[in-house]
Amino acid sequence: MRIYKDIFTGDEMFSDTYKMKLVDEVVYEVYGKLIQRKEGDIQLDGANPSAEEQDEGTDENVQSGVDIVMNHRLCETYAFSDKKSYTAYLKDYMKKLVAKLEEKSPDQVEVFKTNMNKVMKDILGRFKELQFFTGESMDIDGMVGLMEYREIDGNSVPVMMFFKHGLDEEKF
Repeated sequence: MRIYKDIFTGDEMFSDTYKMKLVDEVVYEVYGKLIQRKEGDIQLDGANPSAEEQDEGTDENVQSGVDIVMNHRLCETYAFSDKKSYTAYLKDYMKKLVAKLEEKSPDQVEVFKTNMNKVMKDILGRFKELQFFTGESMDIDGMVGLMEYREIDGNSVPVMMFFKHGLDEEKF
C-alpha cells in the first residue's frame, strides 16, 4: 500500500486503495464514494450479535461523508470565497513547488509549468463547483486538495484532485 503525504506539512492526503488517475503528469484524480459509519461499529467474524449486549434503545452516532476525507482526516476549508483568493494561494503554492522541483528534478520544471497551467485553467473554470480540503494539521500553507462531484455511469461520484509534485509517496 502507498500513502501520499503533503511534502510541506507531512499530512496524509490519500492512499492507493482508491481508484485513481494521473492527469497530464501533474494532478492525481482520486475517486471516492459516499459512506456512512456508526461510531464504535466493529464487526468481528463469528460474533453472534444476539448473544452480545442487547440494544438499549440509545441513539447511535452516525457519520457520513466521502471515504477519502473521512479515512485520511482531511478538513474542509472555507478560506477561498472567490476565484481571486484561490488564485493568490495557488500562485504562492506553485512557487514553493517549483523551488522544490528545481532541487529534486530540474529537468522536469518546464514540463510541470506547461502542464500545470493547462490543468489549472480547466479547474479554475469549474471553481464554483469545487470544495477545498487541507490535511489534518489544517495548515493552509500546505496542499489544498480539491473535490468536485462528477456524473459517472449515472452516479454522482466525488472526485478529489491533488498535485502530484506536492506529494511524497510512502510504501507500507
